[in-house]
Amino acid sequence: MSNKHGNLSINSDNIFPIIKKWLYSDHDIFYRELISNGCDAITKLKKLDLMGEYELPEDYEPKIQILVNPEEKTLKFIDNGLGMTADEVEEYINQIAFSGAADFLEKYKDKASEEQIIGHFGLGFYSAFMVADEVHIDSLSYQKDAAPVHWECDGGTEFDMSDGSKTTVGTEITLFLNEDCLEFANEYRAKEVIEKYCSFMPTAIYLAKENAPEEYETIPADEVTEKDKVIETIVEEAKFEEKEKEDGTKEQVEVSPRTEKAKIVKRPVALNDTHPLWTKHPNDCTDEEYKTFYRKVFQDYKEPLFWIHLNMDYPFNLKGILYFPKINTEYDSIEGTIKLYNNQVFIADNIKEVIPEFLMLLKGVIDCPDLPLNVSRSALQNDGFVKKISDYITKKVADKLSGMCKTEKESYEKYWDDISPFIKFGCLKDEKFCDKMNDYILFKNLDNKYLTLPECLKVEEESSDQKDADANSDNSADQENTDAASEETSNTEDAESEKDSRKPIYYVTDMQQQGQYINMFKEQGMDAVILDHNIDASFITQLERRNEKIRFVRIDADVTDSLKEEVSEEELKETTDTLTEVFHKALGNENLKVSVQKLKNAEIASVITLSEEGRRMQDMMKMYGMAGMDASMFGGDQTLVLNANNELVTYILEHKDSEHVPVFCEQLYDLALLSNRPLAPDAMGKFISRSNQIMLLLAK
Repeated sequence: MSNKHGNLSINSDNIFPIIKKWLYSDHDIFYRELISNGCDAITKLKKLDLMGEYELPEDYEPKIQILVNPEEKTLKFIDNGLGMTADEVEEYINQIAFSGAADFLEKYKDKASEEQIIGHFGLGFYSAFMVADEVHIDSLSYQKDAAPVHWECDGGTEFDMSDGSKTTVGTEITLFLNEDCLEFANEYRAKEVIEKYCSFMPTAIYLAKENAPEEYETIPADEVTEKDKVIETIVEEAKFEEKEKEDGTKEQVEVSPRTEKAKIVKRPVALNDTHPLWTKHPNDCTDEEYKTFYRKVFQDYKEPLFWIHLNMDYPFNLKGILYFPKINTEYDSIEGTIKLYNNQVFIADNIKEVIPEFLMLLKGVIDCPDLPLNVSRSALQNDGFVKKISDYITKKVADKLSGMCKTEKESYEKYWDDISPFIKFGCLKDEKFCDKMNDYILFKNLDNKYLTLPECLKVEEESSDQKDADANSDNSADQENTDAASEETSNTEDAESEKDSRKPIYYVTDMQQQGQYINMFKEQGMDAVILDHNIDASFITQLERRNEKIRFVRIDADVTDSLKEEVSEEELKETTDTLTEVFHKALGNENLKVSVQKLKNAEIASVITLSEEGRRMQDMMKMYGMAGMDASMFGGDQTLVLNANNELVTYILEHKDSEHVPVFCEQLYDLALLSNRPLAPDAMGKFISRSNQIMLLLAK
């Protein structure tokens, strides 16, 4: 071939200098692109062998070698793939953006197997110019009687091509690094980048320092293979010691057998795992392999809770493993990492177009060769296909979780506290996921038992039926008041129906702070669920919207009928009016709502209630930085509920003009607040001072 000098033909909208500078966001990505090209070349050669168009040597070992040379400021990428002829260099290199991979697949589309080729746009090679002032290619094609070719370019739009000197089939690319990018010729930096992008590429990758002295290792002689270069054989003869026998005679006893070892040139170790766990069938993977893979990839030594192995061939090719990490507390970072691969080539972390937002709390890998990538492979084109992949992943996760709830309830319950934030977040973000998970969300009750939403409703219905049965029994025992009771019950039911006909599910947000309310509930055989995560407020609002028959009510939102005796408002009207006036005067708060009830537990003097709507409005205001606004303007004002069956309340009623009553009123009010929420610093100071004052009164 005669020497050739020419201009690169631009077959795209990109001008070469722009490609050189802006093609990729991360300059270290050139490693991935050049290694990927080598993988492609090897894959093509193996395909040709399978199709009978080429015969691989018996000792053929597909591999990619990277040689760093910090002294010469060069990098070499060497593959033993199918190589290129001068015409192919002209076609694939000199004409920018002509994809060799696309051309190969088109040519062999009827013969090629389903295995894909990494290259898409033919621009990967030019990423070399982001870090190199000059690039050389030496290649020898697999084709019979092919001549080696040499190509070089200094980063402009001109190239030189001539006869080469390469003697083995494959391609060698040499980068002459510019002064700003010499770090990439450092062996440790090169290893770091290769492990970042190429840890699971399908061809073995080896890294070495060019012209470095040979290193050696010693192995048992019987483990030497034909590929090993033996430097010397080391023989250690057997060792004997003289030992005395029982009869007093002596004998030679072997204490160390004869060994034969071989000193060999150190075997190269591939930097990558060519058969990562996600490429295997789930039935062929052990729990320990899943855990080892998790530790290796994510450097997380807390054991994952469980995992989902994705393995799909139709209607698109997708494989992967999603891990559910253990979250110790709600303050832990629950941001995960989903690594996206294309044919075992790393693309990026957490690409939201493919991975649903809520799944990014997980850790895992997804490999999808069918993804439509843009030229830099670091982002995705938006299309319906990508949405289908996202929907499939969501479905598989929901199927796994719902299946576990059905068939492995005990394990599911064990994991629930850790995975509930993830599931709730998923329900908030994805309607389809919420549809599938609605009946498999667990709620932990006051006895630490886990109930699904349907089970919660069943418990409420049973409790309601029991209360109705008790009411009927009481009515039978007191026949004289049957008509009056029936009329009153009917009126009450009508009022309740108008107010809210949905089934209430009571909940607790703080087991310690709401302890008094919890005790009241337990005394009456009532139950509540624990919702103490910061995501729960939004979550239950969504559940109510989706499940029209239910409403969530915090146990301190109101004093339920089950906790108080049935008395008419008229019977307590005078008491209510008197105590309201006393408390308004003592507390200096004319707007405070006061309600007098006869609670079944006489030991409870007072409680504070805040309507569910008012509390949620307060929470929303806090979320949006409006905590200082008055919740009462939204109907969320608090109510002080006084127990007419309590001795202290009775004392205040009977001694309303006593000089000590204002102190008792203030103390009783603060005690009610304390069972509802922490006091403000000033209020707590007054409460402590007042407590001391009351104790002094008792001491006199």
